[in-house]
Amino acid sequence: MGAGDSAGIPGSFGRDGVFFGGVSFTEQCQQQTLCVPLLAIPFFQNRECSQGECPSSSGKPNHADILLVNLQYVSEVEIINDRTETPPPLASLNVSKLANKARTEKEEKMSQAYAISAGVSLEGQQLFQTIHKTIKDCKWQEKNIVVMEEVVIAPPYQVENCKGKEGSALSHVRKIVEKHFRDVESQKVLQRSQAQQTQKDTSLSS
Repeated sequence: MGAGDSAGIPGSFGRDGVFFGGVSFTEQCQQQTLCVPLLAIPFFQNRECSQGECPSSSGKPNHADILLVNLQYVSEVEIINDRTETPPPLASLNVSKLANKARTEKEEKMSQAYAISAGVSLEGQQLFQTIHKTIKDCKWQEKNIVVMEEVVIAPPYQVENCKGKEGSALSHVRKIVEKHFRDVESQKVLQRSQAQQTQKDTSLSS
């Protein structure tokens, strides 16, 4: 496969074996189209991955989200525009930080998969995610949630189901559980109100 023909992708051949330009990807698995500036197609690992850039989801200036696209799941690639000028240098990446984030994401996905396979209710899964946002030392033990090796939350995962030695850890977890279900209920009330308002507006307009 020659330069400019990586995974069927033409484009400007840049530094260190990368391509630059605006590219549209169509994914096979989700029938999703991505239109992003193409930053790089590295010459390694059989060129199975490309790197694109889009505006930062955080809204911070001078920041951008980097998308890694697995070309094995891309059915079509279209060049929207092509650069002729020398591209700017690629920003340096904190590889260690990225590796830690990838490991954390993998652990969370594995934990979620375990919960589903164990038959944990949706309420239990959502509570686990809420607790895990603030307390990383949180894991599944069959259908029970174990927090900091001190607190065990059994189904149906209410405040009264939090068991452990009385102290700050148990008190803190109970507050998280209580707030979680309070927020869930508030969200349900808001959704019902919005649905009723939509139904009312539809009736008035008909």
